[in-house]
Amino acid sequence: MEWGSESAAVRRHRVGGERRDGPAAAPQPGREAPAQEPPADACGGGARTRKRSAGDGGGVSRGAGTGLSEARAALGLALYLLALRALVQLSLQQLVLRGAAGRHGEFDARQARDYLEHITSIGPRTTGSPENEIVTVRYLLEQIKRIEVQSSSVHRISVDVQRPTGSFSIDFLGGFTSYYDNITNVVVKLEPRDGAQHAVLANCHFDSVANSPGASDDAVSCSVMLEVLRVLSASSEALHHAVIFLFNGAEENVLQASHGFITQHPWASLIRAFINLEAAGVGGKELVFQTGPENPWLVQAYVSAAKHPFASVVAQEVFQSGIIPSDTDFRIYRDFGNIPGIDLAFIENGYIYHTKYDTADRILTDSIQRAGDNILAVLKYLATSDMLPSSSKYRHGNMVFFDVLGLFVIAYPSRVGSIINSVVVMAVVLYLGKKLLQPKHKIAGNYMKDFFCALGITLISWFTCLVTVLILAVFVSLIGQSLSWYNHFYVSVCLYGTAAVAKIILIHTLAKKFYYVNASDRYLGEVFFDTSLCVHCVSLVALTYRGLCSAFISAVWVAFPLLTKLCVHKDFKQHGAQGRFIAFYLLGMFVPYLYASYLIWAVFEMFTPILGRSGSEIPPDVVLASILAGCTMILSSYFISFIYLAKSTKSTVLTLTSVCAVTLLLVCSGAFFPYSSHPASPKPKRVFLQHVTRTFHDLDGSVTKRDSGIWINGFDYTGMSHITPHVPEINDSIRAHCEEDAPLCGFPWYLPVHFLIRKNWYLPAPEVSPGDPAHFRLVSKEQTPWDSVKLTFEATGPSHMSFYVRTHKGSTLSQWSLGNGTPVTSKGGDYFVFYSHGLQASAWRFWIEVQVLEERPEGMVTVAIAAHYLSGEDKKSSQLDALRAKFPDWTFPSAWVCTYNLFVF
Repeated sequence: MEWGSESAAVRRHRVGGERRDGPAAAPQPGREAPAQEPPADACGGGARTRKRSAGDGGGVSRGAGTGLSEARAALGLALYLLALRALVQLSLQQLVLRGAAGRHGEFDARQARDYLEHITSIGPRTTGSPENEIVTVRYLLEQIKRIEVQSSSVHRISVDVQRPTGSFSIDFLGGFTSYYDNITNVVVKLEPRDGAQHAVLANCHFDSVANSPGASDDAVSCSVMLEVLRVLSASSEALHHAVIFLFNGAEENVLQASHGFITQHPWASLIRAFINLEAAGVGGKELVFQTGPENPWLVQAYVSAAKHPFASVVAQEVFQSGIIPSDTDFRIYRDFGNIPGIDLAFIENGYIYHTKYDTADRILTDSIQRAGDNILAVLKYLATSDMLPSSSKYRHGNMVFFDVLGLFVIAYPSRVGSIINSVVVMAVVLYLGKKLLQPKHKIAGNYMKDFFCALGITLISWFTCLVTVLILAVFVSLIGQSLSWYNHFYVSVCLYGTAAVAKIILIHTLAKKFYYVNASDRYLGEVFFDTSLCVHCVSLVALTYRGLCSAFISAVWVAFPLLTKLCVHKDFKQHGAQGRFIAFYLLGMFVPYLYASYLIWAVFEMFTPILGRSGSEIPPDVVLASILAGCTMILSSYFISFIYLAKSTKSTVLTLTSVCAVTLLLVCSGAFFPYSSHPASPKPKRVFLQHVTRTFHDLDGSVTKRDSGIWINGFDYTGMSHITPHVPEINDSIRAHCEEDAPLCGFPWYLPVHFLIRKNWYLPAPEVSPGDPAHFRLVSKEQTPWDSVKLTFEATGPSHMSFYVRTHKGSTLSQWSLGNGTPVTSKGGDYFVFYSHGLQASAWRFWIEVQVLEERPEGMVTVAIAAHYLSGEDKKSSQLDALRAKFPDWTFPSAWVCTYNLFVF
């Protein structure tokens, strides 16, 4: 067999087996490979004894001094990635791309900002408070009346204030049941003068969480909707269908008001589609992160109408996977109304979401303008669409959709995506198959072994990369320095990112030095390119098989590199890794790497703030380190070949290791404090303070225990370690102890997040005496014909209460008057009911039915009720105020008074 007859891409380019004689040993020109090769080892090691002829297209061996300059390669790749990051940042800062604001017939952000400032000036607007039920509702009705007066005669505006009562169960946060009574919705219908049979819904919520002005969540959306209503109603162009604007007053009560509207309001039957406006951050761009279910025509409507698109099917599939501990009214309209829709949310700067810093001045006017332009255009498009009345005809099928740097949206049916993915996979199969399955006289056997060895080395490098960063993350967590990157994100890059990159480079450098001996740089570069292509192709197949629309990302990461490889192959074969090759190679990789940078920004923008409020049980450094390792694996995949093309990687590995080591030392010394109260960019630590009086009763109704204290919950992994130096009385000596016989450990959980936060503190304090105390009593106890016991209760108290149930051994909860009648357990096996009411509400009467399988002396069921005073004077206590005043300014302590009463039956 002659070397000259082989394709340069598949030859075995090896220098003679005398590598140990030193790099100066020259190959013997013209010498052919031995007739018989020694047996190959598991990775084709026997092939390493082959010698390369002078006529070999692979070029000179590394021993001859060829190869990429390490400094140039490292600097070039670093500048390339930084340039991509700069492009992404530029696209994110460009909020409004075209068009002027404030012209007649267009959305005016200045007017919307005026609405926003008036609403937020009211202060926190919790459901059941006068600020929510009276002041905000009055303001909304006044503005709607003004808009109605100025409206065109071609339109008709109808207004309704709804006060629904209802109940439902939801599997959010492990599962619980919700009950609401007399909460408030303000509903506006804009329709043609002659009426309409079909409608599109726009939804926002004007309530807020306790102790937050709720500018982004969600006053800005209601302000946008008011201005959209004004523009549409003033237009002389008649709509074909109605637009219903729902200003709901109880979204923060876990989606209660939207449920009341969609299940009870007479206009709900007109709705064929909806747009939900939400927030998971403060300002920036509003992201379309959910559509459907199915109904691809809705995505097409957004694509056609939105002036400043920002949408991703990736965000949709991540959000619907449950990874992000949040939910929106989208779920209610989808599950209880069977209506398709579009879910949008502001996602930037989630550090101050649901805090006192969520103020109107932090939301840029351009953010309001772009949101208003988009919502106005999409609503107008839907309200004049011929598809809306017959939307059921266009129901089936999902869409692949994604924006390109906010300039435009690419969207196509998922079935088309499957075809594209299949074509891409077939191209890779043909490309790799041609190499792997060539006749043996073409040395295919050796290439195949080298390919699978390279694949193994790549996977080993990724695995060790992950293990390395996890070891670092666990170590940092154990020494009490978690979240050191929370206020300085690039600390995580310098600590975990550099470690991940260094480990990958090190593994491949060792393979290059000790396994591949003096194999041709070009040959190894090509083999490792092919392995990366194979990995992404396998990912594409897996995602497509699972029916995930996000598979388009893998398709991009396969198609563009393959095309690039085919285009630069000839130049690479002739001239090696010279400047021209590198320039064209990086240019060909521009699209996948730019879009990956775009997505990686979104991932960290969403997840980094969430890790500061994800509870005490999930080590945030482990999560962030894993994400960084994953991003490193993806971004490094097509650059691994550069390790084999470079003359050396020693300086790069040493530099990365030094940066990691120095950063680790600084982290261990506590140089990076996690939180900040900086006015321009606060990143506070979240703490809940509940001044509670607890009373426990036995089966006879006698009080067995009564105590009072301030129950303290930190919402991140660091607990109170940073607080104790400032508030010494909060230390491990007052750690809260679980009451084993009580549901949810005998504490007044506002929501069933007990499985996320297991570290609490209970600081003794005097009893609380609310002016409107809660009352709970057993109304009746009945034996049913089917041998169960029906217990009827009645409760009165503040606007927010939590009801907990735990059945005893030998008893089960068979049914109740809540939700759909079937009891839903929370994590841990207890039952949780979230209750709220408006200002005018009657006593809450409900029943539970217990099936007793075995009579026991301790009774059949334990119930408890917690009353939460979230507004008015009852929410305050002097002890609570004194403790809160001791907290440093980089914290956000949300405080209120509550009572807890437990009974056994």
